[in-house]
Amino acid sequence: MEAKRYWKLWVAVGVIGALLISSPAPGQVYPNKPVTVYCGYAPGATTDVTARALAGSAEKILGVPVVVENKAGGSATVCAALVASKPPDGYTLAIFDLAALTARPHLLKLAFNPLTDFTLILQYGLYVGGLCVLSESPIRTIEEFIAYAKAHPGLSFGASGQFSRGHLAMELFAKCKGLTFKHVPFKGGAEADTALLGKHLDFVGGSGGHIPYVKQGVFRMLMVFSMEKRDPHFPDIPMQKDLGCEDVPPNSYLLIAPRGLPEPIFKKVHDAFKKASEQPDFQKIMEAQYLPYEYKSRAQLEKEVPAQFEWYKTMLQKWGIGKK
Repeated sequence: MEAKRYWKLWVAVGVIGALLISSPAPGQVYPNKPVTVYCGYAPGATTDVTARALAGSAEKILGVPVVVENKAGGSATVCAALVASKPPDGYTLAIFDLAALTARPHLLKLAFNPLTDFTLILQYGLYVGGLCVLSESPIRTIEEFIAYAKAHPGLSFGASGQFSRGHLAMELFAKCKGLTFKHVPFKGGAEADTALLGKHLDFVGGSGGHIPYVKQGVFRMLMVFSMEKRDPHFPDIPMQKDLGCEDVPPNSYLLIAPRGLPEPIFKKVHDAFKKASEQPDFQKIMEAQYLPYEYKSRAQLEKEVPAQFEWYKTMLQKWGIGKK
């Protein structure tokens, strides 16, 4: 009986030892299953186009499927809330815009803390904002647009969502020039652009998806907003700041994860997606969309996000709007 007991004990020890040897340390097996990247905007928007291109490139580097799922709504806050609720295991990521963490928290009741509930991984590009009308419009310059808007109060415009950068920029522009606009919210910029194409709107505050239409000669861009310098693709188009108007800060494409992403997994995700963003195929997608590529690290973003958050807080309080 004693020998049998010892034999069982040694078998148990052997099994446990084998399991310990075969079980790698945390982070070493990542990734071993598909990674989901939630996109904060609707299919067809520039965020969606770049997210799918970046995911496709990262998939080759990570060696597992990287699946993009659209979670539009609330100007990307629906997507952000979803990701904030997920475990920080590297299998749930998201791509949406910086303003979802800096502007909308002052305007909407959210189920997440924008400054503490996420791991900022990297920035890979900039949104180009533009006020556009149909090319068949007799309005050819921003000065003509201002004159027309003063004579026709309540012009309708679309943007990529309620309280999105395009929405806020157009409201700042209206306030600056004494104009009144009617905002028609959409889930994404692609839907707003389609509405302008169908002549259901007077203009759009485009967030990037408008640019191919401008290049095709379908839209006429009269003003660039949310940019620190003139767009090199459209050097003759004035910026909102050129007209003496306050503008919203530059907006960017972010890759984020839930709070608490372990450092080994963070490094794998960051390095894979950074390398993916540098690949010629992805760079061609950015260029085809006329979007400036600009990488920023976690350290840079951890400074920029709180600073922009405070800018929006101060601006909106001064403007008399925001959460009560």
